[in-house]
Amino acid sequence: MGSALLKGWLAGGVKSITVVEPKPSAELRKLAKQKKIALLAAPSQVTKAPAVCLVAIKPQILKGEAPALAVFAQSSAKKQGALMISIAAGTSVAALAKAWGKKARIVRAMPNTPGAIGQGITGLYAAKGVTPADRRKAASLLSALGATEWVDKERLIDSVTAVSGSGPAYLFLMAEALTEAGVAEGLPRAQAEKFARATVTGAGALLAADKAPAAALREAVTSPGGTTAAALAVLMAKDGLTPLMKRAVKAARKRAQELR
Repeated sequence: MGSALLKGWLAGGVKSITVVEPKPSAELRKLAKQKKIALLAAPSQVTKAPAVCLVAIKPQILKGEAPALAVFAQSSAKKQGALMISIAAGTSVAALAKAWGKKARIVRAMPNTPGAIGQGITGLYAAKGVTPADRRKAASLLSALGATEWVDKERLIDSVTAVSGSGPAYLFLMAEALTEAGVAEGLPRAQAEKFARATVTGAGALLAADKAPAAALREAVTSPGGTTAAALAVLMAKDGLTPLMKRAVKAARKRAQELR
């Protein structure tokens, strides 16, 4: 996500970017050289106080690294601390404030991987002390990945994580499963995968383009007594896709809470 954001910001004309990465990839080093981005190995090497600090660190690593970022978050009589934006799943405002100080202005964000092509969506939550200007800045920066949506309770970020943060994997699994079903019905694997991928991506594009509810689009495909109706009778049974998806999303949300 950090790389996707960086590319989105550069494409959008954002300037004065500093990246702190102790083990930069060859791609990041090349990008930094081409775009004249300051690439540093540690927070202690940052000499100019940033206006925004976006923290793209995995939650298990952030627990140990968060205190090193406190210098950016803290305000003094002479300067205001940076707006701190964390995209770490399951890492609460309380945990971040413990590392960064009670007066730190913290936004939690949960993007998803389609943001790498500008087709993602990011859920945002603003902690106490975040100003309207901060909210606009956070939304503007995360819009590099696609749409943004604010939630008014922190616990809902875990739900966003379970629905859209993890959600792309559910759709990729659907494409896998549809491929296997096609193979089981006699299609060569290469063709089954081609049909499955095109169906999933095409349906997603139609869902984005047509503002009708998903249920209405489903009904439009379904002729009474037809082939789609026969398949949906299985998928919409009491033990079908909806209860299965509810259990899956609940498990993801529970895991997000356990990461705290």
